[in-house]
Amino acid sequence: MSAIEIPELSVPKVALVTGASSGIGRATAARLAGMGTAVIVGYNSRREMAEEVVSGLRGSGHSAIRIAIDDPKSVADAAATVRRRFDSLDALINCGGATTPVAANDLDALTDDIFDRALAINLRGPFAMVRAFRPLLEQGNSAAIVNISSIAARTGVGSSLAYIAAKGGLDALTIALAKVLAPKVRVFSVSPAGVDTDFVPNRTLDQLQKIAERLPLGRVTAPDDVARAVIACIVHLTSSTGIIVPVDEGRHL
Repeated sequence: MSAIEIPELSVPKVALVTGASSGIGRATAARLAGMGTAVIVGYNSRREMAEEVVSGLRGSGHSAIRIAIDDPKSVADAAATVRRRFDSLDALINCGGATTPVAANDLDALTDDIFDRALAINLRGPFAMVRAFRPLLEQGNSAAIVNISSIAARTGVGSSLAYIAAKGGLDALTIALAKVLAPKVRVFSVSPAGVDTDFVPNRTLDQLQKIAERLPLGRVTAPDDVARAVIACIVHLTSSTGIIVPVDEGRHL
């Protein structure tokens, strides 16, 4: 019997992670660095935390860069900076985001400003990143974009109706971009739920654990659980694009 040929893994040489100063972004940066990837740690306001992430990453060639994803000039400046340093980009992980919790049944409390900000950061921001970095990604090797979405887009339950709508739009955008950017760039959504981070203000681990008790897998999702799904999309799912990958302990069931 002849040996089965195992193809080489598509490990990115250069990757950019927005929102990488903490939580899922930080865990993803660590996973990428552990594979030998040069990681660009994108941050908005927490520069010291981003630099701390860079200093703790394995390997070399890592850097921190400020990217306010809702500011077109900031995104354009970041793209120019990356272009000067690298000839291409192999992976873009859109992890930057924000939410303002508002009870779903309190429509009056969900003001236009809160709604618009949710869309600007969680939907327009990732699109702006894709638009700005498309030329570098198209020069990349088996390039991939991973948008960190939320299972809220599927269940209709989340920190606010605006956040749910933004993530639903992001999933739709993922599918559309997969068609537009093929065959040079693959596009994915990774959709977690109830991750043990400080993303949702005032949410406690005890609250997450009580929810987890009702889920099929019965545990709280860790940032590294989501990071491993991101790596799977980039490195292993080389024959897939335009798909949404739940990382939610079965919450969507």
